[in-house]
Amino acid sequence: MTVWIGTSGWQYSSWRGVLYPAGLPQRRWLEHYAENFGTVENNNTFYRLPVRETFASWRERTPDGFVMAVKASRFLTQVKRLKDPAEPVARLLGAAEGLADRLGPVLIQLPPSLAADEKLLADCLDQFPPGIRVAVEPRHDSWWADGVRAVLAGHGAALCLADRLGRPVTPLWRTASWGYLRLHEGDADPWPGYGDRVLCAWADSLAARWDDDADLYVYFNNDPGGAAVRDAVRFGRAIRAVGLPVARLPAAGEAPAS
Repeated sequence: MTVWIGTSGWQYSSWRGVLYPAGLPQRRWLEHYAENFGTVENNNTFYRLPVRETFASWRERTPDGFVMAVKASRFLTQVKRLKDPAEPVARLLGAAEGLADRLGPVLIQLPPSLAADEKLLADCLDQFPPGIRVAVEPRHDSWWADGVRAVLAGHGAALCLADRLGRPVTPLWRTASWGYLRLHEGDADPWPGYGDRVLCAWADSLAARWDDDADLYVYFNNDPGGAAVRDAVRFGRAIRAVGLPVARLPAAGEAPAS
């Protein structure tokens, strides 16, 4: 088992002095991030899908073994609402192939207004070839049904587990041999950080649900003020405390930039 821990994005101005040294130019932030973390979740691809050459440049700027998860374009999820998925998925994968061996899971985050539709979900997942890991993050309560769980499991797709304010907002289903967790907002002081109790509880939960040979991807989306960076480092310690191996993280200190 390897637990890949990172953040949702890397270009945040408030991370100067937390992850990025004051004098480091922004054009070098990805390289610095990848020296400290083994994975990142690329959220920018949701808002505007880059060309293949941009993905290839991200590959060239990161070291061997680095993993970039890619959030599917909002054209697929917000505009098309999963209908007619063949072209949007093909366009996404055609561009993301520029990452080559750096490509990690594809995250499909559904809009909160999209109610459950098992056929739409199955048709979308059918467009992904074997070997591409897909995580799905529904945000409407109607998705928490046995039929949806069966569609995910039948395609080897992971239900994206999600946390907000220290509480799960999804069922804790295991639908694939690997797992995906997003931590959106903690309830500790200072906001939006996570407290030790919640981080340790998630570490225990992951260790109890997946086999020793599973890959688990964990991303902190509570970026204001560098909370995501600090919490990712602390979560790495909690994961190690339950005996699981962790991919590259900053050394024990909580402020790598210093």
